[in-house]
Amino acid sequence: MQRGNLNDLASFLAIARERSFTKAAAKLGLSQSALSHTLRDLEERLGVRLLTRTTRSVAPTEAGERLLRNLAPHFEQIEAELSALSEFRDKPSGNIRITATDYVANTILLPKLAKFLRAYPDIKIEVIIDYGLRDIVAERYDAGVREGEQVAKDMIAVPIGPESRMAVVGAPSYFRKQAVPKTPQELVGHNCINLRLPTHGGLYAWEFEKDGRELKVRVEGQISVNGTYQMLNAAVGGMGLAYIPEDLAQPHINKHRLNRVLEDWCPSFAGFHLYYPSRRQATPAFAMLVDALRHRA
Repeated sequence: MQRGNLNDLASFLAIARERSFTKAAAKLGLSQSALSHTLRDLEERLGVRLLTRTTRSVAPTEAGERLLRNLAPHFEQIEAELSALSEFRDKPSGNIRITATDYVANTILLPKLAKFLRAYPDIKIEVIIDYGLRDIVAERYDAGVREGEQVAKDMIAVPIGPESRMAVVGAPSYFRKQAVPKTPQELVGHNCINLRLPTHGGLYAWEFEKDGRELKVRVEGQISVNGTYQMLNAAVGGMGLAYIPEDLAQPHINKHRLNRVLEDWCPSFAGFHLYYPSRRQATPAFAMLVDALRHRA
């Protein structure tokens, strides 16, 4: 196959993955019109329609889905091999994409990346803030960060932070009008700040444990947000009770901006892990990043 045809296939993959000519064109560094023309030429040569286009969306046809499914792994292998050639350079280089929550990005990733990126100026890292449990392979992330128990069994998981604990907190102004809950069940009568999870569109159920007994409580409240720091700020503002990481709440507890409740019900968890596919061929840059992020007790 001619090189031009390979470029056309790469263009198709970009559009099919992004589900958008605009995003694919930006990623490839092309104009939308040039990309649209390339796709039309490819479909004419193949004699089949690969994409269904509307004014608002782009989606692969049945033939396009088959081509995407069978072609993508080969292009990914080629990209991995080309990236691996960086080991023959004097300095490691490459682009690495990671998905994580805002809390992890601020408390773990960015502090460690500051030193790492200064040492390796030819490595570029993109951190995407997301609370969804994404398919990092399908969405072309190099790695993700989640709590240890949330990592799929077919992934390699590397601890990047210590064991953590959650806390239920509220502002003193909130408790001047509301009784202190003694058990998780009593949260049902409180104004709680909910966290919206994008993966299934649902609200996060607060998790508790005491004396071997585990509980999940679906709380109610006037406000829902989609980030940990928004929960914290809402709680400090007296808008209700929040369920947030202990280390995030502690400075505000120390300064009496927040009061902690149900402490004996809040469990510890294994801490956050960087995870990536077990079949992933690690480039030198990625291997060095994993080592830099690894938690050492």
